[in-house]
Amino acid sequence: MFRSRANTEKAATQVTSDLSTQTRDPQAPKGRPTPKRSEAQSQRRRAATPTDRKSAMKQQREARRSDMARQRAALASGDERFLPARDKGPVRRFVRDYVDSRFCMAEFFLPLAVVILVLSMVRVGSLQNIALLLWLGVIVLIVVDSIGLWLRLKKQLAERFPDTPKRGAVAYGLMRTLQMRRLRLPKPQVKRGQRP
Repeated sequence: MFRSRANTEKAATQVTSDLSTQTRDPQAPKGRPTPKRSEAQSQRRRAATPTDRKSAMKQQREARRSDMARQRAALASGDERFLPARDKGPVRRFVRDYVDSRFCMAEFFLPLAVVILVLSMVRVGSLQNIALLLWLGVIVLIVVDSIGLWLRLKKQLAERFPDTPKRGAVAYGLMRTLQMRRLRLPKPQVKRGQRP
């Protein structure tokens, strides 16, 4: 309260002179002096970012390409680290293994659809009637098989993962049944008949 003005001014100039000699990181918090413009620009130039838009786009494309290659390799091998977000996690892995370990009627839909389509193109009335009945039979079998799989899969998920969120897992499994086994991604990791 009763300090001399000369002592406080002397202390203040000493503190500011100490701060001005320090080099400052541009990302540092407040409380330090702002660097000179030439220093800040030289620090920015030293960064690894490209200076022109064309090279920046090229670098971005290369990074995206390497990420996609890593993701494709993971889909082929089943490596959890690089799988897309929709395929990650223990719940999704169990659903894939559960679906891949059994025969599903839905996976034969595409080959049967081609056969039925060819039969319906033939201009013989009895073959067209057979094709119509086959369409009906295939659709009924797929619906019944999918309902059974939905119920069994829901029960298995409730038993194995009681506290884990399972949103969309059953639909994920049903969509996987629509693909032929050898075309499924991520590739099946279990054989048919093997317990997941």
